[in-house]
Amino acid sequence: MLNNDVLRSVRYMLDISDAKLGEILQLTNYEVTPAEITAYLKKDDEAGFAPCDDEALAHFLDGLILHLRGKDESRPAPAIELPLTNNLVLKKLRVAFELKEDDILGLLQAVDLPVSRPELSALFRKPGHHNYRVCGDQLLRNFLKGLTQRVRG
Repeated sequence: MLNNDVLRSVRYMLDISDAKLGEILQLTNYEVTPAEITAYLKKDDEAGFAPCDDEALAHFLDGLILHLRGKDESRPAPAIELPLTNNLVLKKLRVAFELKEDDILGLLQAVDLPVSRPELSALFRKPGHHNYRVCGDQLLRNFLKGLTQRVRG
């Protein structure tokens, strides 16, 4: 799934402005100009579109965790994990919105994509684990859709 699509989905979900999106990125000390943010949010067939790289989206997702949950002063900031995969995006959104396994299963059922508990736990395993499963674009897209319905009401 395109990083720009994830960024647009989360922005719509939380109904945040471009300026607030920049503030969230700055929570992880990532500098971005308002023009870059505008270019990231354009559709890929619009003039002025710029692809959002893995580093920018990773910083945004980590900033989103800090924005929604607060900063833990007792721990140092975690290092940015690159390359960014759908599994990592799913994991970071799960942390940011404090979702439990039942919450995620409910979100996916709400958009008619039933997933079993073992399939779901396989998505959150480390790559290389014998039960690890790659998160596909369709699953991530449906997860974002279900989360949007939950957050926006």
